[in-house]
Amino acid sequence: MGTFIQLVVDGLGTGSIYAALGLAIVLVNQSTGMINFAQGGMAVLSAYFVYAFVGWGMPLIVGILLAVIAAFILGALIERLLIRRFEKGDPDTAIVVTVGLLTLLTGLAGWIWSYNNLRLPWLFPEATLSFLGATISWKSLGTFLVILAAMGLIQLLFRGTKLGLALRAVADNPSSAALAGIPVGRHLMIGWGLAAALGAIAGALIAPRLSLTPGMFDTVLVYALAAVILGGLSSPIGVVVAAWIIGVLENLAAVYVPLIGHDLKIAVPFVLLFIVLLIRPQGLFGRKTVVRV
Repeated sequence: MGTFIQLVVDGLGTGSIYAALGLAIVLVNQSTGMINFAQGGMAVLSAYFVYAFVGWGMPLIVGILLAVIAAFILGALIERLLIRRFEKGDPDTAIVVTVGLLTLLTGLAGWIWSYNNLRLPWLFPEATLSFLGATISWKSLGTFLVILAAMGLIQLLFRGTKLGLALRAVADNPSSAALAGIPVGRHLMIGWGLAAALGAIAGALIAPRLSLTPGMFDTVLVYALAAVILGGLSSPIGVVVAAWIIGVLENLAAVYVPLIGHDLKIAVPFVLLFIVLLIRPQGLFGRKTVVRV
């Protein structure tokens, strides 16, 4: 029983990592209607910002706050100077642009800081606590709690604030939003900035666990996208729950299903994703889109 609980606890910690980036992807989608494949690169660059600020002698929490601000500005500038030129064109073109931006940002990080493994300090203490025979680190627990808080804030933003409702209106129908007096361009910039800021928090949480390298988010981005599709693009809660499900199931399958083991556990979320999409294409918590003609 202790082993089972430990695997579940570790899976929730790993799933929280996937959820951190998945929430940023949902945020930019709900704000602009786009799927931003460059989110991983923006989070990587933000983690290097934290590393630079700490290297200049700033406390870690101050470095994270400054990186969040810098990431917000970076995201807003990327939308204003680059993405806006493709937003009204072919959606496939915009996707290719974000993929190219991912390559550019990770390459830029490697060029400035090198491709060596760097260490970023943990935001949470090294201590552990015991629960029902399982050992829980404060690092995993802290990440878990931060993701819960981020999920709640994003849900509150889009459901209970004028800014969130305006962002959703711009994403759903920019023309109608403009006719209603909403400054579309400004809100698109804000949406990208908020997503980049959330990505900076994800980078600060994940980099100490994985070690800071330009490619550290490559695998995490794949899992995060799986969580986004599985949970539903329209549901921050769904994405977090899906990320936790993925983390827990792959851990349990690696130990209790000999055919899978540790080598094939990466296939678990994608088999689950395939099954769910056959039954519920909008995801577990997503809303079905109705098109009126």
